[in-house]
Amino acid sequence: MQIVILKDATEVAQYGANIFIEQIKNKANSVIGLATGSTPVALYQELIKKNQQDEVSFAEVSSFNLDEYLGLKGEHPQSYRHFMTEQLFNHINIVNSNTHVPPGDAVNPVLACNEYEEKIVQAGGIDVQLLGIGRNGHIGFNEPSSGLTSRTRVKTLTQATIDDNARFFAEDEYQPHLSITMGIGTILDSNKVVLLATGEGKADAIKDMVEGPLAAICPASALQLHRDAVIVIDEAAASKLSDTEFYKHIESENQKLLAQLANLN
Repeated sequence: MQIVILKDATEVAQYGANIFIEQIKNKANSVIGLATGSTPVALYQELIKKNQQDEVSFAEVSSFNLDEYLGLKGEHPQSYRHFMTEQLFNHINIVNSNTHVPPGDAVNPVLACNEYEEKIVQAGGIDVQLLGIGRNGHIGFNEPSSGLTSRTRVKTLTQATIDDNARFFAEDEYQPHLSITMGIGTILDSNKVVLLATGEGKADAIKDMVEGPLAAICPASALQLHRDAVIVIDEAAASKLSDTEFYKHIESENQKLLAQLANLN
């Protein structure tokens, strides 16, 4: 894991956005994995700004989202398809047919999960996957006890996740308790993973993911196995790590090495 500790949420979003921008600049037809939630919004705003300034084009890019509520159509205001349309897709030059979100209204959800996996394979696999992390260590909707080699499937949400997401639903509005989510194994197949986390509320989950054992109780700990996982966090989210100065020192040395390699070119 590459642990990047930055001052605040703004720096976290900018750092994460730059990874995606460089990926797309180097490979115009990149396949990117996207996430919903409050943390990615600032990153999406950076991507929108750079696209509108003609610094990066999404014309050939394909995207796959991590998850979707089961039982909601894409037009539903609380669906993740709607979220992505409002927060990103409507504001960049991506082709709508190249954007993929698990179908929450699938007649046969099990078949839909298998088809989603196949679409990722047909696209050539995900180049860079964006992740957030839940307070209980979930990534996507892979809740604690999820299999560490799991594939896209239907998952039951924990009460903690339901409670955390309740603020997005009206008091008398139907809130799904099931989802379709990429599996942990699906996420680990990505060439690169970028996880963003900000705020003290994520500090315990970050500590468990980075320094705890590899265990299903913290699904994000599976990223310890990934060959190129970049964990971008602010000071508050890093506050319970055992030695933040050590992680900062490693990142500083990494940046010096990258600068030296750039000079060689």
